[in-house]
Amino acid sequence: MRESNDMTDVRSARLKTDRGRRMSGIGRVLVAVYAVLALAAVGRSFYQIATKFDEAPLAYTLSALAAVVYVVATIALVRPGIGWYRVAWATLAFEFTGVLVVGTLSIVDPELFPHDTVWSWFGRGYLFIPLVLPVLGMWWLAKHRPGAGAAASGADATPGSSRADAAGGNAAANGADAA
Repeated sequence: MRESNDMTDVRSARLKTDRGRRMSGIGRVLVAVYAVLALAAVGRSFYQIATKFDEAPLAYTLSALAAVVYVVATIALVRPGIGWYRVAWATLAFEFTGVLVVGTLSIVDPELFPHDTVWSWFGRGYLFIPLVLPVLGMWWLAKHRPGAGAAASGADATPGSSRADAAGGNAAANGADAA
């Protein structure tokens, strides 16, 4: 019986270690940049909508939409679990599509956007960070996929673990209980 508790402790420690590894290095930098971009976009869009919305309603509405996307992406990148992982993918894909579409339209038809949005000219006003950031984010998400165990438990599993690993771990724990 004691071995079973030891096995549970090991799994719990491994999940905590993996979660810490996920939010270290480039992951921390990515989340920090998303948080700063979210604050900047929220501030900019709030000011634009409050003071001169009638001058460029489409541009300022898109800036507000970008702000919401950045806030949700920041939260989704930080939160563990398969559900948040999927939300992160959705927001990053939406962001990248928005940057490409709005960036292209702002070059092809500048009259459509008389004032810049966050995504105008592919994020030129933000040093092209809106163009590069979702690509880096999607790369990071692909490298830090939650395992099959995460889908069942709602927590992140060891990168590279499989359903067979999870089943084998459960069988080992169950075998220890029987011993």
